[in-house]
Amino acid sequence: MLAWTVDHSSPSHLSLREVPDPVPGPHDAVIQVQAFAPNHGDLEGLPSLPDGTIPGWDAAGVVVAEAADGTGPRLGQAVTSLGPGSAWAQRRLVTAESVGITPAGADPNAMSVVPVAATSALRGLRRLGPVLGRRVLVLGGTSAVGLFAVQLAARSGAEVVATTRNPAARERLVALGAHEVIASPSDLSGDVSGVLDLLGGSHLVRAFARLAPGGTLVALGHAAGEEERFGYGDLFGDANRHDRSLTTYFLGAETGLGPDMTWLATEIHEGRLDPAVTAVRSWQDLPHAFAAGAQRSYGKIVLTVDRTRP
Repeated sequence: MLAWTVDHSSPSHLSLREVPDPVPGPHDAVIQVQAFAPNHGDLEGLPSLPDGTIPGWDAAGVVVAEAADGTGPRLGQAVTSLGPGSAWAQRRLVTAESVGITPAGADPNAMSVVPVAATSALRGLRRLGPVLGRRVLVLGGTSAVGLFAVQLAARSGAEVVATTRNPAARERLVALGAHEVIASPSDLSGDVSGVLDLLGGSHLVRAFARLAPGGTLVALGHAAGEEERFGYGDLFGDANRHDRSLTTYFLGAETGLGPDMTWLATEIHEGRLDPAVTAVRSWQDLPHAFAAGAQRSYGKIVLTVDRTRP
């Protein structure tokens, strides 16, 4: 089969090459990958991976071989899959714990964004507890996770405030459910009960300062690439700053994701969630689509997989 593998002799750290088909264990099913949507973390981590590694966390496809032990998805089922690596290939191994079942006829391009982006937003929002009637800040609203977080928080009854420095994206965020769009946590007109943070760095520090008593900030992403530096007094609990919490998050440590991915896939397919796909390209365009200086837009770039050689 063909797969994108890490190749540090290439400027992109990637090469599309022939590799052996994956060999399933008794608990593994095999899916034919139809589409995948690279994540920020996938791309940032390429320089640190060994040569020959097949990167990628999430992909959508169809089961072409069932697990020998009878677990997992059935032959011919369409699935969206999650796992630390191996997604940027024509085939990958999956287990019952790593897939969501997608509806019949669902667009695999839209399904490919479910595992990391949509599921992280859903699980992060749950960390805030009930948000009905509460004010929630989505910090980094035009990231893929942020776009899902805005939608899910609004559907849960939150008053959603989203940040973006792109004026052209404001209308989009409002259409997805944001009640207010601002450029920075410093622009908040009042405190918030919860924060879903996709940026980190100084943004996180400023957002934490605007948490109401009992509020929670969930550190979902670190796109700013900055250190978090809290000053003396930033973590004091006086002056109506008590009982605030900051929690870290790692999708790879979450359990029981299959039902959540199945639910999210259905919501997208039936039009109740926008998949935030901004472009669909051939997987052979991967290095060019994500090269330094390439034009970026908010949302996800999805790559479709074929069986032809480059």
